[in-house]
Amino acid sequence: MPDQTMPSPATSPDAPEPRASSRALGALGCGGAALVGVFLLIGLLAWGSWASTDFPRVAPEEMANRALQRSQEAYSVMGFTRTIEPGVEKIGVSTENTLGSSFCYDGGLLGLKDETIDGAYSMSHRWALDHVPAGQAVPGLRHLRRFLQDEGWKVTSYREGERGGSWDLFVQRDDGNERMSFTWYPDREYFTGGASVPCAYDPEWKHGDVGPAGDDQRPPIFGPTPRD
Repeated sequence: MPDQTMPSPATSPDAPEPRASSRALGALGCGGAALVGVFLLIGLLAWGSWASTDFPRVAPEEMANRALQRSQEAYSVMGFTRTIEPGVEKIGVSTENTLGSSFCYDGGLLGLKDETIDGAYSMSHRWALDHVPAGQAVPGLRHLRRFLQDEGWKVTSYREGERGGSWDLFVQRDDGNERMSFTWYPDREYFTGGASVPCAYDPEWKHGDVGPAGDDQRPPIFGPTPRD
């Protein structure tokens, strides 16, 4: 009787490969990590959007006075002593002393539509002087820069004009919610300054109100900060 050779066990075509299972688990792990990252990003953006609207409730008169105080302090540091009547006759030419109010925006969740926030506003004060010579503007602006840095302001831009160009100083603090800017035009001997303060909710705002709160504010006569 001839020898019989026992056939080797056949490999089932339906049997799963161990490596394929590992790849599947790996893919699931990467996908899960990606989903966690997406949800974390959404949460951070939602938090940022909420935080951007978490303003205090403060009357426009108080915020306008705060902007005025910032301007008065800078005005005094530069050594200006003239007083400026409220208003402006010709922008860029005459003296100026004005208050302004603007809307505040929610930042838009996930980069979507950026919308105004009901009842929120931001006050700003703008002033200007004519007939300001270099002997007053240059040392005054340099001194102001050093003073503001010592007071905790961040200088975001500073330029000493060359060949008759303008001199500029821009500062901010409180993550950019509070800003000031100053510019001197040598050719016209014209100096401008401005201060804006953080957003706030108007306690008296009600649905149906038109325009940003505080747009009816008018400044007093402007001048250096009173000294004791």
